[in-house]
Amino acid sequence: MKVLKFGGTSVGTSDRIRHVAQLIREAGRNVVVLSAMSGTTNTLSEVADYLHNRNRDGAKDTIKLLEDKYLKIAAELFSDPSSRAEAENGIRETFSSLLSLTRELFGPVQERIVLAQGELLSTRLMELYLKETGVDVLLLPALSFMKLDAQGEPDLDYIREHLLPMMERKADVYLTQGYICRNADNEVDNLQRGGSDYTASLIGAALTAEEIQIWTDIDGMHNNDPRIVEHTAAVRHLHFEEAAELAYFGAKILHPTCIQPAKHANIPVRLLNTLEPQAPGTLIDNNPEPGTIKAVAAKDNITAIKIKSSRMLLAHGFLRKVFEIFESYRTPIDMICTSEVGVSLTVDQTRYLSEIVHELKHYGTVTVDLDMCIVCVVGDMDWENVGFESRVLAAMKDIPVRMVGYGGSNYNISLLVRSEDKVRALQGLSRHLFQEC
Repeated sequence: MKVLKFGGTSVGTSDRIRHVAQLIREAGRNVVVLSAMSGTTNTLSEVADYLHNRNRDGAKDTIKLLEDKYLKIAAELFSDPSSRAEAENGIRETFSSLLSLTRELFGPVQERIVLAQGELLSTRLMELYLKETGVDVLLLPALSFMKLDAQGEPDLDYIREHLLPMMERKADVYLTQGYICRNADNEVDNLQRGGSDYTASLIGAALTAEEIQIWTDIDGMHNNDPRIVEHTAAVRHLHFEEAAELAYFGAKILHPTCIQPAKHANIPVRLLNTLEPQAPGTLIDNNPEPGTIKAVAAKDNITAIKIKSSRMLLAHGFLRKVFEIFESYRTPIDMICTSEVGVSLTVDQTRYLSEIVHELKHYGTVTVDLDMCIVCVVGDMDWENVGFESRVLAAMKDIPVRMVGYGGSNYNISLLVRSEDKVRALQGLSRHLFQEC
């Protein structure tokens, strides 16, 4: 059995719902995870903002517009009058409950209930449509098995213990909601990081699934950004660690957190395209491909900070003091390079930059470079692979490089360049690493 997850744009219109339903039928007996229809969660978040600000009229108007959208989709989707009536009744019931929240005190608990409605609506519409087309579908309410522990992390034992009995009833398709769950206090909550992808990965791990499929409108992962570099090719295979590196750098791929349950359970994850279902997509698993470079990605809006101090020479505790400053301002560090008398590092959050720089000046001379970009090369970067570093650096021979990060990971070389040099860097790396092979 496989776990198939479909994102919001994949079920964003009545035509898309029909198309996904066909893919579901053709795939056979599997677990299907659905996101909210595209735009729904943003609209529900807008409703929550109105209610936090005690603007009940704004909330009611927004709720009414969203209800009309769903009623229109139901009218387009169902040909059987009884199915259409059942869908419309369910939609009206959902939005009636949302309206009831405008008449009471509104806080974080109520906000999470509002945000959960998108997934509940999308699965209800898909359930009814699959039934109309003759599919024996069993809806598995995520709020009945998807649980967070006291630390806010998914409780995999609880998930497995409550999910498996629900699946004892045989069905053609098992359908459930992504993103939503209950917390340790049994309140409605959400998985936040990665959302529905995380749900699919957790279910796959709980069931020891054959494969987890993440269906989007993108053909897998490319070895470079096709908007910047010509002649890019889709990457057909990635190690989990390579996927995590690319995800951090903003590639259209799984959130790093989502990969962990599948990685630990040794379950492959396949990224597939709903618009090109016959394409092989990108397979992510624990099987490395020695001696290969897979992809290049870039992360914008990076700030570089350099602290130079003779007090660092042969001193212990210097780096600890530096790191504690960043920790106190809850600012993560991306890259870091050290020498005998200095340390350079990068951050992508600048909210407390002036405060951080002020405190760092107690320990040395501080310089800041804004508008930087990290370019990363991902693949088998084990230090014993001779020549990979030289190929990467040869591609950058005409581009000023502020920092190089190598050795912290067996799957990544990172280069810090000015944002204005990003395109040239990506194009040069593409030529040297992929087009000249």
